Amino acid sequence: MTLKPNILFILTDDQRFDMLGRLGQAPVQTPNLDRLAASGTRFTHAFIPGGTCGAVCMPSRAMIHSGRSLFRIQGCGEAVPAEHALLGETLRTAGYDTYGIGKWHNGPTAYARSFTDGAEIFFGGMADHWNVPACRFDPTGRYDTAQPLIRDPYLTRTVTCQVCDHVTPGAHSTDLFAGAAVDFLKQRTAQDPFFLYVAFMAPHDPRSMPERFMQQYDPQTIGLPPNFRAEHAIDTGALRIRDEQLAASPRQPDEIRRHLHEYYAMITHLDEGIGHILDALRDSGRWDHTVIVVASDNGLAVGQHGLMGKQSVYEHSVRVPLILAGPGVPAGQDREAPVYLSDLFPTLAEMAGVPVPASVEGHSLVPCLSDPLHRVHEALYLAYADSIRGVRKDDWKLIEYAAGDTQLFDLANDPYEQHSVADRPDQQTRVADLRRDLIRLRDAGDDRSHPAGAAFWSRRSI
Repeated sequence: MTLKPNILFILTDDQRFDMLGRLGQAPVQTPNLDRLAASGTRFTHAFIPGGTCGAVCMPSRAMIHSGRSLFRIQGCGEAVPAEHALLGETLRTAGYDTYGIGKWHNGPTAYARSFTDGAEIFFGGMADHWNVPACRFDPTGRYDTAQPLIRDPYLTRTVTCQVCDHVTPGAHSTDLFAGAAVDFLKQRTAQDPFFLYVAFMAPHDPRSMPERFMQQYDPQTIGLPPNFRAEHAIDTGALRIRDEQLAASPRQPDEIRRHLHEYYAMITHLDEGIGHILDALRDSGRWDHTVIVVASDNGLAVGQHGLMGKQSVYEHSVRVPLILAGPGVPAGQDREAPVYLSDLFPTLAEMAGVPVPASVEGHSLVPCLSDPLHRVHEALYLAYADSIRGVRKDDWKLIEYAAGDTQLFDLANDPYEQHSVADRPDQQTRVADLRRDLIRLRDAGDDRSHPAGAAFWSRRSI
């Protein structure tokens, strides 16, 4: 009988696709992630489809854990209904010990279904990294023992948390969560396979980290992205949301450089924490029998296109890092196939030899690992709330705004999406073809059945 592999799933928060040191396009230092990518396969075109609310990470995480598509999760992903199987729940039923650490944004009930144990569990979207209101594992699944205050990230108010039972003051969230994962790996003696899920809060704002990571970067050498703009010219429907208020408008170059400095430093600190987990896995003797996944829940603009947040369908917001390593994964290779993070559920189930539940809609990426040319998606459907829809196919992206604007980008020649060619006469056939793809994918994904989709399509006739 073949033993099932262990699974280590690391999820970061707001880490853009190009934030991978020498593997990316920005001067960020991530030596541990670079080494992991060299030992595994990097999916260079991994995406989320967007989000149905300002807290884009909430539906993103619901899709990762349920394998469902954007408009077929419950609401904005604040909870996962019982009829939608969860990744941890599925592995747990198949004999895995499932252990959850860090941020969980989809409700205590879904967490309790997913994990047999856990530590330093944070229910929410964001908090002070140095004073994380976290939970010890509650086998009853109620998580109702105390009520510390946390910051609601998109209502910009302080709320009473119903589920957190302790705060570790002075411990940064990255060190808190990485330390809990290291402890799990060091202390584990059971022979059953494990699913270790570690969800960091970094590099989500408020961006803070030990000062030594800031000192690794010279702020005078931090350049602005090519698509830096003082303001965004089109109404995205989210220009006054919380994320966009993190910097003054119009955007000032020096302020954006400061944000980038903090973003890079926070990612390098995060990389160190991930390195501690990977070292502990090696030291445990389980490295060769563990599938490792590293991904992020969404990207972030940080000054690109005059935006700060992730409430758009530009590459900087919907394209994310994705690395797989371990048994059955080719070493030192890239895959350019367009994929969704919701494809990870069936991928890991297949690698574990576990049946994929009927509720899962994603596609296994295992064929992509063996065949570099294999594609599981012909085109990707992209959306933000009730204001933006898009389709990405081959090297082209069409974006439609409820406000009436249309953009078309040739991504091969314009990777920073700076020059829309939607109005050029020689591109009208392409615009029409991509609009047909948009409508086809809209209908296949039940967009109009969701309140956000119904609102968008009532405003925009294409």
